[in-house]
Amino acid sequence: MSKKTTLAVAVAGSLLAGSALAAGKGEVLVLLSSETQLPLKDGKQYTTGFYLNEFGVPADHLLKAGYELVLVTPKGNAPRVDENSVTPQYFGGDEQEMQRIRSLVENLPGIGDTLSLKEVLEGDLQRYAGLLIPGGHAPLIDLANNPEVGALLRHFHQAGKPTAAICHGPIALLSAQRDPAAYQAALANGETPAAADWIYQGYRMTIFSTPEEQVFEQSLQGERILFYPATAMESAGGELSYAEAWAPNVVVDRELITGQNPFSDHALGKKLVQMLDAKGQQAQ
Repeated sequence: MSKKTTLAVAVAGSLLAGSALAAGKGEVLVLLSSETQLPLKDGKQYTTGFYLNEFGVPADHLLKAGYELVLVTPKGNAPRVDENSVTPQYFGGDEQEMQRIRSLVENLPGIGDTLSLKEVLEGDLQRYAGLLIPGGHAPLIDLANNPEVGALLRHFHQAGKPTAAICHGPIALLSAQRDPAAYQAALANGETPAAADWIYQGYRMTIFSTPEEQVFEQSLQGERILFYPATAMESAGGELSYAEAWAPNVVVDRELITGQNPFSDHALGKKLVQMLDAKGQQAQ
C-alpha cells in the first residue's frame, strides 16, 4: 500500500470514527468566508482564503472528541484555502502531518457545497453546540461587516455556547454590533470609529497582532491592508492582550475563545473541546 493510500485510509478512518462518536456529542458550526480577494489600500487585491491549519487542526480535535462539523459560508459556496498556508511551517515542520490535515479538510462533508448563512439562520440554531471561526485574511472581506454573521453570533452569545475564533477569525466578532458595515467603512477610511451595541464590548480577547500583520505586509511589495485588525478590535471596545509575535496565545472570557495567530491552533482546539464537553455535561 502506498503512503498516499495509507494516508487516505487513515483520514477516512478518522472521519468515520468522529462521525460515530458524534451522536452523543453534537454538532459544531464552522463559519468560513465566501470570498478570496482582499482589497488593499492602493486598489489592488490579495488572493486569500482560510488558513489550512487554523481550520484543519481545531477540526481534527473536534472530530477526535466526537463532534460533527457543519460548514457555513455567507453565500453557501465552497471555501478556498489560502495556498500560502499549505506549508509544513504551520505543522511543526512535519510534511506528513500537513498532508494528513489537508486530506482531512478536503474530505469533510459539505466542504464543496456549504450551507449559506441564510439557510442556517432560518434553521434550528439550538442544534449547534458551538461555533468555530478559522482565520486567514478572508474573514476581513465578508465576515466583519455582515449583519447575518452578527445574528449568528448573538445566538451563541445569548446561549452561552462556546465560540472560538483564531488569528483573523476574531474580526468576525465585529459584525455583532448595530451597523458593522459602517464601522468597517470608517476603519478603511482611516477613522477611529466607535462600535454601537457591540455584544463583546469589554470582553478579554486576542487577534493577529499589529507586529505580526506588519510582517505579513512585507510580502505585499509595499502595499498595505485597509486596516489593522488589532486596532479595529481595540477601537470597538475589546480588551486585547498579546503574546510575543508568533508565540501561541489563547484568551478565554466567558463563552469566547480567541487565538492570536496560526501557531495557536492546537491550544484553541483543545480549549474549544474542553468547553464544549463542560457545556454538554451541564446540560445533562
